[in-house]
Amino acid sequence: MTQRAVTGATGAELLEHTGPGHRTEPQQPVASPSATTRRILGLDEAVEQSLTRTTVDGALQRVGGPVGLASAAAPTIAFVVADAAAGLVPALIALLVTAVAACVVRLVRRESPGAAAAGLLVAAVCAGVAAVTGQARGFFLPAMVVPVLFVLAYTASLLARRPLMGFVVNPLAGGPRTWRTHRPLRRLYTASTVVGLGLAGLTLAARVVFYLADQPAALAVVQVASTTSFALHFAATVVLARRSAGGPVDAGAAR
Repeated sequence: MTQRAVTGATGAELLEHTGPGHRTEPQQPVASPSATTRRILGLDEAVEQSLTRTTVDGALQRVGGPVGLASAAAPTIAFVVADAAAGLVPALIALLVTAVAACVVRLVRRESPGAAAAGLLVAAVCAGVAAVTGQARGFFLPAMVVPVLFVLAYTASLLARRPLMGFVVNPLAGGPRTWRTHRPLRRLYTASTVVGLGLAGLTLAARVVFYLADQPAALAVVQVASTTSFALHFAATVVLARRSAGGPVDAGAAR
């Protein structure tokens, strides 16, 4: 058999197997042994969980962490407990002692001296208002300004289409500076701002109700709960922002 005949036969076979009516099955990608092993052992999930935990811990540390939150709540708790047990004057003494101790704890933990001094100043102002009014509920009167400011800030940012949580969280989450043109991040920060507005509104309403009802213990619970909820809300937004940073860019979003 000549070479031409062999070539012709080979060409015919190729035409038979690759002709117009023949469909070639696509080759499936083969996972590497290392990727398969990591999937079986759950290493990828473990790494992702570790990164999420690290992100949450870092975000919580930004607002003081568990120790910082406890130090911030301690003066309020000491004041309410002492007032219920012995009256206003012992409550003021317990408040100031606990506030000084909390300030020392913050300095020992190498937190910002300004933040430590601010906490001491706030406690002194609240104690002064309680002393002037002669009522334990007066301690919580200055703190009502905080949710009012948050409600105003959240509302203004939403009306301006500049969600406040984007400006607060995005630098800490490592998101792009053009996050307003980043559709997933923009939606996330808008939703987070709406949630923050709801939390601030509920906190303000609860403070007003319990203040008018003269319930210092309930006011203390609201104050501690609002601080904790803000920290968790902030941490959750940071984690979700880092996960959303790889989404598409919307060129018309900044308009």
